[in-house]
Amino acid sequence: MDEHAPIFVISAAAELAGMHPQTLRQYDRLGLVEPQRTPGKSRRYSMRDVLQLREIAELSAAGVSLEGIRRILELENRVNVLARRVHELEGALADEMLNRPGRRVFAAGAEGDVISLKAGTRVRRSNAVVVWRPLGNGERH
Repeated sequence: MDEHAPIFVISAAAELAGMHPQTLRQYDRLGLVEPQRTPGKSRRYSMRDVLQLREIAELSAAGVSLEGIRRILELENRVNVLARRVHELEGALADEMLNRPGRRVFAAGAEGDVISLKAGTRVRRSNAVVVWRPLGNGERH
């Protein structure tokens, strides 16, 4: 079932949300929940709308003003849009990386930095000699 499908009349949505239908009308006027409309202009609520109404009730019970609730819902919706966009971009990036395998070669540098390499090349290694002598019998270096 599509959570965005407008299937509930106002009385059913109000009952599912634990609210009075007049409260749903007020929230619609304020833009907190925007149900879809039938050709005859009747409101139809989706399951997503009902969940949003329940969230509004919880925020209101916690003492958040209607303007505060409106702002919270606006920001939550924006976060959801951005999260979907990030997911799309991650998929596009993964596809691009798979289509260009020669650009996926990396190595660790001497300082711990990441070095990008062309396919088929090797990292130049240092041939410096490091002498190590353990401390023992009270010797200090």
